[in-house]
Amino acid sequence: MKPVNPTVQRFKNISELMSYLHQPVPSHPLIAMVNYDNMAVNTLRKQQKIAIDFYKISFKPSFKGQIKYGQGYYDFQGGGLAFLKPQQIVTSSNDERGYEGYSLYFHTDFIRNYPLANSIHQYGFFSYSASEALFLSDKEQRVIGDLFRSIESELSNNIDQYSQDVLVSQIDLLLNYSNRFYNRQFITRKIINNEIIAQLDDLLEDYFNKETPLINGLPSVQYISGQLNVSQRYLSDMLHVIAGQNTQQYIHEKIIARAKDRLSTTNLLVSEIAYELGFEHPQSFSKLFKTKTEQSPLEFRNSFH
Repeated sequence: MKPVNPTVQRFKNISELMSYLHQPVPSHPLIAMVNYDNMAVNTLRKQQKIAIDFYKISFKPSFKGQIKYGQGYYDFQGGGLAFLKPQQIVTSSNDERGYEGYSLYFHTDFIRNYPLANSIHQYGFFSYSASEALFLSDKEQRVIGDLFRSIESELSNNIDQYSQDVLVSQIDLLLNYSNRFYNRQFITRKIINNEIIAQLDDLLEDYFNKETPLINGLPSVQYISGQLNVSQRYLSDMLHVIAGQNTQQYIHEKIIARAKDRLSTTNLLVSEIAYELGFEHPQSFSKLFKTKTEQSPLEFRNSFH
């Protein structure tokens, strides 16, 4: 076991992690489940940074307290799911209550010869931050709890030629339900999501009102998500459900709206407007404008005369 750096504990395989957690040797080296209710002791130090080279899905029956979304907080009490993809670095909980429920671990090699190996990259929630966990209603919690118990039961059976097929199918079903419930969460938490969108609008307005584009160029998705304190994928997925656009498309829409205003109310050259908006090359601005409006910037301006 090699640390990534002096402060990060890295686990390259599942057996290594199970040994560290004082868990039984997994019946299959590429998949294992930990039931925290059966753990005699929590061996992870508080605030310890760890990295794993495999997937992790955690199901907790209760998340208590304030959960942070962007710049704000939301009081929540209920079950939830959190997801990690290989090589992500996370910090262990400061609260003993953080160790309850189940954690499912599976290696990429376990799903390699199945369609899931290709489709798993489509589940954006593996790139969300811990504060963007999936919160479950009572009904959803029962569905997910039953799935985890089914996987736990299958793992307790003797391994045979069908075991891997069954387990991969169960993981696939778990991810499909998670996808459905995340989309529900984007819709039902409209107040929180609308606050994030309002902050996004204010951020872009402020960005273009100053000379920031002349200095830093076009606002990037990375910059925007960083300013809003949400992960890039969460912001993009949320906007897609709420506004029908990903973050890049949303930014482009605001750029075109700003460009239309400048083209219709000023005598600035197209190139001057392009530089003002943060484009390095006016041709790039003209191409984007025509793609979005089916008119060149000059054609749009001339339509006002």
